[in-house]
Amino acid sequence: MAEIEEAPTPIALVHGFASSFDHTWRKNGWVDILGDLGRPIVAVDLLGHGTAARPTDAADYGDVDEEVNAVIPDSAPDAVGFSAGASVLLHLAVDHPGRFGRLALLGLGDNVFGATEPMLTADALEGRTGPEDVQGSLFRRMAESAGNDPEALVAFLRRPVRRLTESELAAVQCPVLVVLGDRDFIGGADRLMAALPRGELVSLRGVDHFATASDFGAIDAVMRFLET
Repeated sequence: MAEIEEAPTPIALVHGFASSFDHTWRKNGWVDILGDLGRPIVAVDLLGHGTAARPTDAADYGDVDEEVNAVIPDSAPDAVGFSAGASVLLHLAVDHPGRFGRLALLGLGDNVFGATEPMLTADALEGRTGPEDVQGSLFRRMAESAGNDPEALVAFLRRPVRRLTESELAAVQCPVLVVLGDRDFIGGADRLMAALPRGELVSLRGVDHFATASDFGAIDAVMRFLET
C-alpha cells in the first residue's frame, strides 16, 4: 500500500493594530522567510484593516475573534500574531481548545489581563493630540503608511475586549512562544508566562513595541519555534 504523505501544516499570520498583513508580514520579510519552511501561509487582515471591510461603528466589531477563526483552517495550524493579532489568537486558543498546534505571540504580555487605555490612541488617530503623544503619533503614522481608515481603526479600538484570567490560560495546552521587546510600552510578561502551561519567553534587548515585528531576533526565534 502506498504511503500517504501528510499535507504541510499551514501558518496563519495575524497583524497588529493599525497595520495589515502586507505591512507587518510581507514588507518585513516574514512571508518569504517562513515560505522557506515549505508550508502554506494563511493571510489574515483584521476587520477594519488592510483588505478587510472597514465599518466605522464599534458595534460591528463584536465578533472580530470569530471572524479570524473562520479564516484559519480547521486542522490545528500554527499561528503567529503581533500585538492586537496576538491577543485575538490567544483568545481563540482559550475559547477553542486544540485550535492551534503552535502559537507565537509577539508584542503581547501581561496586558492580556487588563486592557490598556485605548482612547489616547483614538484621539491621536483623530488628530486631537500633539507631538507629546509619541505612542499615538506612531500608531497614526503606521495607519497612514498601511493605508488604513482612521475612523475604522477608532471603531476597532472601541470594541469590547474580554480580559483573560489565569484559569483560562491554564487550559491552553499547545506550546506558546512569547516574544517581547524589553522596551515595549506594554511592560513585562511574568504573569502571562506563569499562567501558560507550555510557555516560552524570548526577550528582545533594546527593542520597543513598534520595532518587534521587524526585528531579526523575533523572526529567528519564531522560525526556530515553528521548526521544533
